[in-house]
Amino acid sequence: MSRDSSVLAGIRGYGGIVLLFFIIAGEWAGTVSFAIAASPPGHRELLTPQGPQGLLSPSIQAIVATPRGELYAGSFGMGVFRSVDRGRTWEPFNAGLTDGFILCLGVDHRGLIYAGTVMGGVFRTTPSHEGWEAINRGLKRVEVKTLLMHEQEIFAGTGRGVYRWVERDKQWEVVAEGLDQSLVSSLVMVGSSTLFAGTAGQGLYWVDLRNPGESGWIRVGQDLIDPRERLSHKFIRILAVQDEQRIYVGTQDGGIFSSEDFGRSWRPWGRTLPNDSIRGIIPVEQGVLVATGRGIFKATSEDSPWIAVNGGLTQLSVQVLIRTDEGHLYVGTSAGAFRSEDGGEHWIDISQGFGTQQRPTGPYF
Repeated sequence: MSRDSSVLAGIRGYGGIVLLFFIIAGEWAGTVSFAIAASPPGHRELLTPQGPQGLLSPSIQAIVATPRGELYAGSFGMGVFRSVDRGRTWEPFNAGLTDGFILCLGVDHRGLIYAGTVMGGVFRTTPSHEGWEAINRGLKRVEVKTLLMHEQEIFAGTGRGVYRWVERDKQWEVVAEGLDQSLVSSLVMVGSSTLFAGTAGQGLYWVDLRNPGESGWIRVGQDLIDPRERLSHKFIRILAVQDEQRIYVGTQDGGIFSSEDFGRSWRPWGRTLPNDSIRGIIPVEQGVLVATGRGIFKATSEDSPWIAVNGGLTQLSVQVLIRTDEGHLYVGTSAGAFRSEDGGEHWIDISQGFGTQQRPTGPYF
C-alpha cells in the first residue's frame, strides 16, 4: 500500500443482511482510515469517513463551478456540498444521493451537475436543482472515476471503459471497444473528435469519435518514459490540453509528459518536482500550473525550475485543481478546500462549512 493509501470499512444492512465492505481509497482519498457504521435493514445512509485522532475537514475529491456562479464540492464519504458565495459558506447537497463517496463532478451545457461515485454510479441533479437522481442504465460497472463534458456530449470513465450518455434513450452506451477491462482515470478531447483516455496501469489510448467502431481504442504508440530513470509510466491520473495542440499527461508517480504531435511522441516536463504524483494540470499563458501530493507548483517551460505557489495552503496533499471562467483557482485537499484569486500566489481556506470527521486513535491496518 502506498504512503497515500488507506482503507475505509463499513457495515450496512440490506433486507436483514449485514454487509461488510472495504474500500481501498489510495490515491483518490488522500489520508482516510476506516470507520464502522451500521444501518438498519432497508435504510441507506451516507457513511462518514474517519481517521487517526483529531478533527479534520473532509477529503475533497472534486470541485466544479457552474455558469450561475455556484460551487459544488464532492467529498470522500460526506457527499456533496454547495456554495453560492465562492466558498465562504457551504451547505450539504445530498437529497437523493445514495453514495457519498464522490470521485468526480461535472456540469453540462444546461447547468445540470453530474457526480461520479465509487459504488453508486452516476448521479445528476434534478431539473429543479433540489436533489439528485441516479442515471446508471447501460453501465457495466458503477465505479465512475472521471466525467468529461464536451459541448453537448457527456462522457464517463469507469472501471469498465468509457461511456457516452444518450439523452433521448436515457442510458449510457460504450464509446468503443478495447477498454472494457480498464479503469479509466481521465478523459480529454483534442480537437472536435479525438478522445484521449488515461488508464490506471495500461497507459494512454485514443479514439476517433467519427468512426469509433472501425478501430476501437488505439494505444498511444510511444510509452511515457523518463530518459533518466528509463521507466515506463502507465498509471495516468490526469490529462489536459492547451490550444488543441499540446497535450499534458500527469502520472501517478512519474511526473508530467507533454506532446505537440497528438501523442505520437512525448517529452518529460521538468522532472524536478518535489512530488511526482500529479493531481491536476492547468495550462496558463506562460507555462503550466501543477497540483501534486505535496502542494502546487508552476513552471514556464520544460526546462525551467518549478516554483512553489503554496502561500496559505496549509494542506498540501491536493486531490483536485480547477480554474473558473473568472480566473479563480480552487483546490480540494485531503482535508478541506482552498481558493486563490491571484494565480496561486495566496490561498484562502474555505473549508469552514464542510464540518469535520471524527478520527479515532490507534493503527487499524
